[in-house]
Amino acid sequence: LGGPAKAAEIPPALTNPGPLTEQVFGAADAPVTVVEYASMTCGHCANFHLNVWPDVKKEFVDTGKVRFIIREFPFDPRATAAFMLARCMGDDKWYATVDLLFRSQSVWARAADGTQGFLSALSLTGLDKATMETCLSDQALLDKINKVAATGRELGVSSTPTFFVNGVKYEGVIPLEKFRSILAPLLAEAGK
Repeated sequence: LGGPAKAAEIPPALTNPGPLTEQVFGAADAPVTVVEYASMTCGHCANFHLNVWPDVKKEFVDTGKVRFIIREFPFDPRATAAFMLARCMGDDKWYATVDLLFRSQSVWARAADGTQGFLSALSLTGLDKATMETCLSDQALLDKINKVAATGRELGVSSTPTFFVNGVKYEGVIPLEKFRSILAPLLAEAGK
């Protein structure tokens, strides 16, 4: 889907953090920025985060080469609820909650009783039913998550995961080798 993008070609909507605190990993001055739009009920997103992300993080993010941003793009009410619960846990626990939810996707995503599914999946966090109900009734939070998703749609996101690597869009799970081939010319250009 195209070659390396120059900074001037990156759509402003992609660089605007939107109404929620950005969930950013890596150095602010990294030469490459990857923005991922994900849905919590997406099996491909779970696959990426459980099987590819740890290596991408170790090889590119932790070494200062890539700044990685994860944004909410829920496809259904249960994915929206999962993102809301992660946000209600606090920014410092957001990714740990997202990680736990991806790892336990089979427990809550397709459970007949969504409430019980979430309570079961998030029992280690101390989440109780009252706290969950308060979180899920936060209209302002729901509106913010919907705004992040709407911005994604403006950028052409229609499936998850969708990645923007320095502004260039890639759809679907990107295996580690493909990430390496996408990032190599961008890093070479930056002298990394």
